[in-house]
Amino acid sequence: MVQSTTPAYQQGPDMIPGINEITLDHPWRWIAAGWRDFQQTPAVSLSYGLVFVVVSYLLTFFFYSGALFYLVPPLAAGYFLVAPILAVGLYDISRRLENGEEANLSHAVSALKRNPANLLFMGLVLMMALLVWIMIANLVFAIFYSGVSLTMENFIPSLFLSGENTGFLAAGIISGGIIALSVFSMSVISVPMLVDRQVDVLTALTTSVRAMIKNPRALILWGVLIVMFVWLGIMTFYIGFALFMPIIGHASWHAYRDLVSADGAEAGTGA
Repeated sequence: MVQSTTPAYQQGPDMIPGINEITLDHPWRWIAAGWRDFQQTPAVSLSYGLVFVVVSYLLTFFFYSGALFYLVPPLAAGYFLVAPILAVGLYDISRRLENGEEANLSHAVSALKRNPANLLFMGLVLMMALLVWIMIANLVFAIFYSGVSLTMENFIPSLFLSGENTGFLAAGIISGGIIALSVFSMSVISVPMLVDRQVDVLTALTTSVRAMIKNPRALILWGVLIVMFVWLGIMTFYIGFALFMPIIGHASWHAYRDLVSADGAEAGTGA
């Protein structure tokens, strides 16, 4: 298992955490560490992953049956925006494994109790980001496809086979990319940090942004890998979420541990 040199501890709200410099190898190490955590607690991790699968099917059915299918594509594409708060239990499982403690499903379910007010507030921040994502996605669609109602039947022909899709895809990628990068910068390590330490949301958010500023290439690679796993889950009709989401969740804990130092000092490039 990839071990961080940083000991687990609880940080006081008056301390500013230091940010470690990492390499492009680290995101791959985090995935490997996440897979090992999954293997150590397969029942807990798989159960957690199955929740993602079931919720995805329920939401899709709800929107489709309610003639709201136009919300499904942006909601699915924006899944990763709220995934950090949904993976709180997985962070706590990895934290317990790192400390040699018992880790079971009850621990995962009760992880919010570690820093409840700040975790709930962070969840609201990410939900607001998802709502903005959906609103902008629908606005872009309305601009390029005026009078077209998006359905399951015309989804692929309208968006990907139409001769008018070039401008739509470009606008969607640019606007979505700006939102995704902004939210990812704020959340890449903030939620695991709130699970691990008694800090407030502002401290966690600014620490996450500082980590992105100091390690842009490695963290952009990490973001690309997360998006890839999310899309693999979508392309397997959500079944892949049972495996991919727990691995990403566990790996995100190791990302946080490697990026944030314990003593507030800035460290050099990780080995």
